[in-house]
Amino acid sequence: MTTATAPSTLTAEDRCDRCGAQAYLRVELLSGGDLLFCAHHAREHGEKLREVATTVVDETHKLAGTPGAAQGGER
Repeated sequence: MTTATAPSTLTAEDRCDRCGAQAYLRVELLSGGDLLFCAHHAREHGEKLREVATTVVDETHKLAGTPGAAQGGER
């Protein structure tokens, strides 16, 4: 599994598959396909996701210094 932080591949239009918030994590699965997660769900499921991923694009660093990040991130 590889983890990428650049170049950016996620846009404001990408949405979490769990709740519909803006996605900051893209997980490409060993079985094919991919999943998108907001920062909250990326933290909640991150360890398990990395076990089944070939590639993880993690852009949660973009939340540093934003008002939502100070309150625990996206929900």
